[in-house]
Amino acid sequence: MFVLTELQHNLRVPPQSLSIPLQDAITQELSILYFDKVLKDLGLCVTLYDISNVEGGSVFPGDGAPHFTVDFRLVMFRPFVGEVLIAKLKRCDKAGLYLSLGSFFEDIHIPEHLLQQPSVFDEEEKLWVWNYNGTDMFMDLEEDVRFRVVQVKYPIIPLEQEKDARPFAPMTVTGDINADGLGLVSWWS
Repeated sequence: MFVLTELQHNLRVPPQSLSIPLQDAITQELSILYFDKVLKDLGLCVTLYDISNVEGGSVFPGDGAPHFTVDFRLVMFRPFVGEVLIAKLKRCDKAGLYLSLGSFFEDIHIPEHLLQQPSVFDEEEKLWVWNYNGTDMFMDLEEDVRFRVVQVKYPIIPLEQEKDARPFAPMTVTGDINADGLGLVSWWS
């Protein structure tokens, strides 16, 4: 779920940041650039792990800021295909379930064809129901759901978005709960 990613960046450190130790100034600039942002094919940046090398410090004509080449590692959230995670059920519709890892990550979708079978969407309750040996097992909101990751996507950023559209998600996870032990955690306890 969490991986270390090595990166190199040519970093401009603003002159006002030079009054603090260089390591702190670089950490501050890297946090502005990377923290809580999705990097395509790398995942969601959680935090800076370490800085392994800093070179340079050149000041270019017309710019009062030094520029450094910085080698560093970031802790990234990037679930792998086949990984089993637990998230909260936030909403349901005919397309499936939408899960959240709290305020940390909320773009997890379980499509209807990857739910336990047979499952039906209850229009009155606005919830999915799994019929297990004649017993209706409701998938209630705010319940913990154990799911298996089947895909991690980094969609292309749209140039325009419809007025009523959901906010763009730069990273989405598709999951599956159609197996023993998967689904609502309360079903299996």
